[in-house]
Amino acid sequence: MKNPYLATPAKIEKIIDETGNIKTFVLRPEEPINFKAGEFIELTIPGVGEAPFTPSSSQYETETLDVTVMKVGLATEKLHSMKEGDPVGIRGPLGNGYPIEKFHNKEVFIVGGGVGLAPLRALLFTLLHEIKKFKRIILCYGSRTPDDIVYKYLFPDWLKIKGLEILRSIDKCPEGHKWHETIGVVTCLLDKVKINLDNCVSIVCGPPIMMKFATLKLLELKHSPKDIYLSMERNMSCGIGKCGHCAIGPYFVCKDGPVFTYEQLKDQPEIWA
Repeated sequence: MKNPYLATPAKIEKIIDETGNIKTFVLRPEEPINFKAGEFIELTIPGVGEAPFTPSSSQYETETLDVTVMKVGLATEKLHSMKEGDPVGIRGPLGNGYPIEKFHNKEVFIVGGGVGLAPLRALLFTLLHEIKKFKRIILCYGSRTPDDIVYKYLFPDWLKIKGLEILRSIDKCPEGHKWHETIGVVTCLLDKVKINLDNCVSIVCGPPIMMKFATLKLLELKHSPKDIYLSMERNMSCGIGKCGHCAIGPYFVCKDGPVFTYEQLKDQPEIWA
């Protein structure tokens, strides 16, 4: 059995600037990392320690692995200062991913905000790989401004895919920018989509406040709590349920998640903390 604390050596193969404070790092591990969409890794950043990230690449691509990272603290600042060819380590995959087989023959409704599109991109790649197994795939994505949209270069091709519907919104449009789509928080997009609640699953990922109001909106639409999937984020220090830093009630986000149904978490007062 592999030591769960032992990281696989890897190198940064490519760095993609997504926005002013978000980068995608294409990592090449010394041995393939087989993960499922929604699972996460602990990334070793030399001189700093580890930090948890959910891969944003396809689970069918195991030679390399992408993580899309916003610069928000010590570990991510160090990562953003690193260069192509620099060494890192990958521990994992860890946690539980999306139960894709439960989505078969259903409408899949995805709501994402900001850098929350990163783990959702891995999910989207998986869904598109077997797109005929789903009734519909709908992506609602919101960002603060047009400049804050991640994966801008992918949307033109995504919009051409039959069976995939995309709606986007921005909180505000700065002067001098052109934007012909919705202006408003991402939850306003939920009023623009008609979904079959009797045969639908919804996936929500983004900042906690966005996840809270998106979930409340889905519940207002009479969506079943058991069919709402949340990609949770906590201080997942150890990654294997030992340190307790990521606890939500009886659950450890690192071990029991990070993917949960709202049914599992709805009675926990600290769910959106």
